[in-house]
Amino acid sequence: MTKSVWSAVALGLATLAAAPSAWADTTITVKLTGESHEKMGAELSQSTVPAGPTDFVVTNAAAKSGHEAVVIRLKQKGETLTVDPATDRVDEKQLQSLGEVSKLKPGQSGTLKVDLTPGDYMVFCNYKGHYTAGMWAPLTVTP
Repeated sequence: MTKSVWSAVALGLATLAAAPSAWADTTITVKLTGESHEKMGAELSQSTVPAGPTDFVVTNAAAKSGHEAVVIRLKQKGETLTVDPATDRVDEKQLQSLGEVSKLKPGQSGTLKVDLTPGDYMVFCNYKGHYTAGMWAPLTVTP
């Protein structure tokens, strides 16, 4: 192939990588904020979305701390999660996890694709102490 053909191929691949997902009906941006030993947060671009294929685009906006975003379905609206005092983490084995974007260093982003059904959900960071520091957000999925 010629150099111009390779350039066109590279441009096409870059455009595809930057384009919104054709798979998802909905995209939720998740911004994870806060540093260790401070108040933390998980900000969702939408707190209510329709059921269907959804992309969670997660960004770690912290300057120094690593974060993750776990998406779970709650048993009931307003449910609080039990934290193990020995580890200061939530036992994920006891939850209905739909997946996660993990090991995000400061400034990094990642995407999780989930097919959501109607109900109540939560997005949270399960690094030690982060859930108890406020790094969680509720999400309602409507029919």
